[in-house]
Amino acid sequence: MSRSSLSRRAASAVVVTLAASLLTACGGGGGEGGGASSGPATATVSASSSGSAPSGQHNQADVHFAQEMIPHHRQAIDMADLAAKQAASDDVKALAEKIKKSQGPEIETMTAWLKSWGKPVPQGETGTQRGGPTAQPGMAGGQEMDNLRNASGTGFDKMFLTMMIAHHQGAIAMANSEKKDGLYGPAKQLADSIITSQNAEIAQMRKMLGGGSGSGTGSPSATAH
Repeated sequence: MSRSSLSRRAASAVVVTLAASLLTACGGGGGEGGGASSGPATATVSASSSGSAPSGQHNQADVHFAQEMIPHHRQAIDMADLAAKQAASDDVKALAEKIKKSQGPEIETMTAWLKSWGKPVPQGETGTQRGGPTAQPGMAGGQEMDNLRNASGTGFDKMFLTMMIAHHQGAIAMANSEKKDGLYGPAKQLADSIITSQNAEIAQMRKMLGGGSGSGTGSPSATAH
């Protein structure tokens, strides 16, 4: 083999080596460990495939909505559980079961959001004291819940419906805030669903109380705070 051929081959090998080095340097700088497998492209695919919220696609209003609505829903479910045992009306019992079946999965959904965002999931029914600094709109106070636990029959039915109307009005107010200020698409869709379904249930409960169908406008009355 001629000396000129050997020189050309050596030069080609140097070019290939330099190109490989440049590619490695460009691909390895994005992740914490410096390897190509931990770069931002891999992280983006992982977040998308796991169903969690992509970074930058939610804001504090979304976090607040989930953290406030979870204990709010928990109290509604507690009230619904009481209705199953203490209500006189089959219609009230059926409504309570409907509320429980819809709000339980919503709690699970919002809990998954908070975990994916690295935010605390509220425990229990926080902020239940009406008028307190952390109270969510429509949440019943401790004495009100005690009164409901001690009621039965038609007296329970009237108390349950009255309290649940205020409770729903509070949830609608929170959902309206999420629609206005939130960023995360699924959270805004859930807010829409809450507004639609709970307005319809308010109308149903007002009929049960004999107060007319009502419109459930989404602006809570004074009793919802």
